[in-house]
Amino acid sequence: MSTPLAEPADGSCTESTERYRTESVERYRTEPTERYRTEPTERYRTEDVPVRGGNLRVGVWDSADVGASKSPERVILAVHGVTASHRAWSLVAERLTAVPGVRVLAPDLRGRGRSADLPGPWGFAQHAVDLAAVLNRFDVGRAVLVGHSMGGFVAVIAAQRHQDRVAALVLVDGGVPLVLPPGMSVEDALRATLGPAAERLSMTFADRASYERFWRQHPAFADAWSPAVASYVNYDLVPTTGGLRSSARYEAVAQDSSELAGDILLDAWQAVSAPTTFLRAPGGMLGAEPGLYPEPAVRNWRKLHPDFSWNDVPGVNHYTITLGASGADAVVREVQRQL
Repeated sequence: MSTPLAEPADGSCTESTERYRTESVERYRTEPTERYRTEPTERYRTEDVPVRGGNLRVGVWDSADVGASKSPERVILAVHGVTASHRAWSLVAERLTAVPGVRVLAPDLRGRGRSADLPGPWGFAQHAVDLAAVLNRFDVGRAVLVGHSMGGFVAVIAAQRHQDRVAALVLVDGGVPLVLPPGMSVEDALRATLGPAAERLSMTFADRASYERFWRQHPAFADAWSPAVASYVNYDLVPTTGGLRSSARYEAVAQDSSELAGDILLDAWQAVSAPTTFLRAPGGMLGAEPGLYPEPAVRNWRKLHPDFSWNDVPGVNHYTITLGASGADAVVREVQRQL
């Protein structure tokens, strides 16, 4: 299998990517740190769901009135991005469950978080199977399916294969087939967008404070560090020889990334029948514009699917559209519209 996330043979990369790599490696030991709890609370817990090869870890947020004596009236199934975890949804989930009758289910996808040890093959179709297992485990007939980044593509595949289980789709800066600039290969595009994230997976950190300081140098969080981001970062770490590393498995990330430009997505996209909303972040994975979806590319998809709702979220980037307050508010508004 090809490894589209490998470094270019000539060592080239974009100026912003190179600056991020250099500054973060040199400076992450010197920045201040903070702690944020990820333990269960009255409204948040995690559960394990049996799937092929083991257990899938699932974050569960409930409204205050949902519990043993009352089932949720509305359920949201939230799917995170390519190297993320269910903690990417903490701000969104807390806001959604601030009103009665709501449950948010957010799994750590196979190969990430506390589901990292689940075996391959990975791929969008397998993730869709795992999502159906989550719905079955929690006795959910239909849910609003929300996907961020790669999770948006997984959500589209799940909506195609389990149409009766998906009440609506909310795609958060992902899920819409990517249109490559003329002359750019899939491998080049993935290197430009995912290269720094993939490099992080090979790094070892001395302790949790070092990892948090490393993330503080990420351009996407230059003005957006918060307890929610600290929680997301802290949860990602697992022990390894000589320290700590990201829980995301490179093999899973590489296989999933290789499907981003495949026919499976185009076929699923044409078959989507659920009410669908797309939210676009103007900023990209390194914070600055353009984002993953330049306006001309989105304009073309609007023409093909005028029945979908297409919305920009001003002032956010690919990360802060879920991990920033204004981005989370925008996602919540669109999800609530579909409940």
